[in-house]
Amino acid sequence: MKFVRGRIDSIDFVSRRTRRIRISGPGLRGLDWVPGQQVRVLVGSGPGRGNRLPGPLRTYSVWDYDGGAVHLCVADHDGDDPGSLWARNASPGQEVMFTKPEGSFITRPAPYHVFAGEETAAIAIGPMLAALPPGTAAYAVIEVDTAEDRLPMPAAVTWCYRRGAAAASSPVLPASVAELDLPDEPGIAYVAGEARTVQAVRQHLVQDRGWQRRAIITKPFWAPGKKGMD
Repeated sequence: MKFVRGRIDSIDFVSRRTRRIRISGPGLRGLDWVPGQQVRVLVGSGPGRGNRLPGPLRTYSVWDYDGGAVHLCVADHDGDDPGSLWARNASPGQEVMFTKPEGSFITRPAPYHVFAGEETAAIAIGPMLAALPPGTAAYAVIEVDTAEDRLPMPAAVTWCYRRGAAAASSPVLPASVAELDLPDEPGIAYVAGEARTVQAVRQHLVQDRGWQRRAIITKPFWAPGKKGMD
C-alpha cells in the first residue's frame, strides 16, 4: 500500500460535529481525484513490525482538492475509536499519511441524477453535486440529526431530520426519497451511508418506482458494530 504525505494546514468546523481538515504538501500535487472518491488515512501509530501498518486506517471522502491540498470533512460522534480521536486531536503542522484517492462512487452520464444519504454520505454528495455540468437535472435528499448538522452544499438539497432517533435503519431517508417528484423515466441514483438505510432506499427505487438495480450506485459507509465497510 502506497501513501502520500502531507501536513495539516488548518482545521475548522463546517457543521456542529464536522471538522474540515486541510492537508497540503509537495507530495499532494498532481493527484487524480474524481468527486465522490475517498482516501484511507493512517490515524494512529504502532510498532509496524514486518508487513503490518504502523497504525489503523480510516476511510474518508474527499471534500475538495485544489491541486496542492486535500480537504477532508470528518464527523465526530463523540466516540473513542481511532478515527474520532485522530480528528479530535489533529492540529496544524501535524503530518498525515494517506492513500491516493480511489473508488467507483462517482457520477455517470444520465438524463438526471438522484443523491441520497445521511451525514457520512453528505461529504461525498457535496463535491459530486458541485462537479455536475451547469443545467444538469439533479435531486438530492440528505438526512441529518438537526439543522446544525447540515454541511454547506453547492446546490439545492432536501434536508430531512432524525431529531435524536438512531441513524441505523432510519425510516426518515427512504420516506423523503419517496416524496421526490421524479421524471417517469429512471435516471441514476447514488445512495450512501448506513448499510441498512441504503438498502431501504434502493428497495424503494426498485420496487416502487420500477428502476433497474444497475441504475442505482450504492456505497454503504458503515453499519452498527462495524468500523468500516471497505
